[in-house]
Formats: sequence, C-alpha cells, structure tokens
Amino acid sequence: QLRHAAEKMEAAFLSEMLKAAGVGKPSESFGGGAGEEHFASFLREAQAEEMVRAGGIGLAETLFHALKERENAK
Repeated sequence: QLRHAAEKMEAAFLSEMLKAAGVGKPSESFGGGAGEEHFASFLREAQAEEMVRAGGIGLAETLFHALKERENAK
C-alpha cells in the first residue's frame, strides 16, 4: 500500500511537470474547444503513470522509504 501511494504521488508530480512543459496544450491555430484541455489532462495522467511504471525519476522510491520509516517509527 505504501509503494502504491508513493507511485501515485510520483505520477501526480510528473503529470504536473508535463503540464508545465506544455504537453497536451492546444495549438493556437486549431483548438478543440473546452473539452480539449480536460481530455489532455487524461493523456498527461496516463503518460505520467506509464513513466512511473517504466522506472520514473526515483521519486516514488524515495517517498516509499520515507513512508516506510515513518510507519516503522510508530
């Protein structure tokens, strides 16, 4: 459960980083309307989850160990 929580947190972080990088941003010349941004967020979330499954950036592992130490300290 702790590892799953850590992986979800890393995926959320990566999704925000992808958003800040402009991934899924509608093009200026051809926009898909109000729903495009909403569906682009689904794409970013899926990409971030796949990045975590592929090894991510190591954030999940660090979070997992920190959560594990905290749980063991109780």
